[in-house]
Amino acid sequence: MNPLLEQFASEIDLSGPGNARLRLVFGHACVARIQHLLEEPEVIECLAVLGKFVQGEADNAALEVARADADRLANQHRGSKSIDGCGHAAVSASYAVANAINGRALQAASYAAYALVYADGGYGAVAQPAAFEPEFAWQLRTLKQLAADRPAT
Repeated sequence: MNPLLEQFASEIDLSGPGNARLRLVFGHACVARIQHLLEEPEVIECLAVLGKFVQGEADNAALEVARADADRLANQHRGSKSIDGCGHAAVSASYAVANAINGRALQAASYAAYALVYADGGYGAVAQPAAFEPEFAWQLRTLKQLAADRPAT
């Protein structure tokens, strides 16, 4: 969805096994920006576990439980079964959390951008590519900074 982000992710091999932590940290950064759009306390807790994990305050076992919970909760969100459920900012935000906690950083970024655009401009705004530009620019800057700050391997 964000071509420049996807290009940079490819350049740094974001999907590679050596970048698992970077995927989690970047996914968390994207979703933390939309936390205010989350409606379900359980989804907010999943995001909190991811935050604790990237800060070194939660272990793999806690992350695994939160992963399963995030997936289940995103798929059970009350808006996700309606025909226009994807237009509901909280649904997109919930899917962003599920993707972030599962290490699917680019998908998390995409859902987070959709959530912001839905929240700011409603369903019609998603047809306007310019509505995504500020978030896309932030995402690219953030991933570049996080990649530059990561420890050398």
